[in-house]
Amino acid sequence: MLVGKIVTMKVKLTIKLMTWWLVGLILSFTNIAFSASNSVTESPEQVIQELQSSLLQVMRDGQKLGYEGRFKFLEPVIDQSHDIEMIIKTILGATYWSQLDSGQKKLIIDTFRQLSIATYAGRFTHHEGEQFEVIEQRDLPHGQMLVRSQLTKSDGGTVNFDYVLQQTEDRWRIVNILFDGVSDLAIKRGEYRAIMQREGFQALIELLKEKIIQAKQN
Repeated sequence: MLVGKIVTMKVKLTIKLMTWWLVGLILSFTNIAFSASNSVTESPEQVIQELQSSLLQVMRDGQKLGYEGRFKFLEPVIDQSHDIEMIIKTILGATYWSQLDSGQKKLIIDTFRQLSIATYAGRFTHHEGEQFEVIEQRDLPHGQMLVRSQLTKSDGGTVNFDYVLQQTEDRWRIVNILFDGVSDLAIKRGEYRAIMQREGFQALIELLKEKIIQAKQN
């Protein structure tokens, strides 16, 4: 009889241990599924909608915030939506980029980042009823995506913004913007490379710093 009780106790203990093991296994799979769902990136269209929503917000509060306030507000927005390092590397090209040491690369990335944020802070200063509208999203070669949008101004005029995005670090980020069909990347590529060729790296840094000052004064 004692043996029977011991066997019964062992069976109950085994069942309990198996139950806890199954619960743990289920929770483990649940956590994995939850993590996987959280790792899903926003679509390119969502990235642009968030950027433009932030721009409209900073425009509405533009005068109250002032330049410094707009810069601080937009800083994390631009960091998340723009692949600053990829943009400046593409502008300079492999030849000029390979000539820079690690310190110079960090300096130009940081300076170009400051200029990018400053440009937005200097241009989107007040709101007069402007509205953004995303028109379409479509595939581009080499795994890139295009998001076409339009800004309707207070006078009824429109400006077309075409964003080229590339996926990096599980997030879609902007690598080029076309304003009414004109590539911002192409304009900067011609300007920056010409400075590098004629006057060198430090002259380019000084040019970017001057543009930051100009953006602040706009």
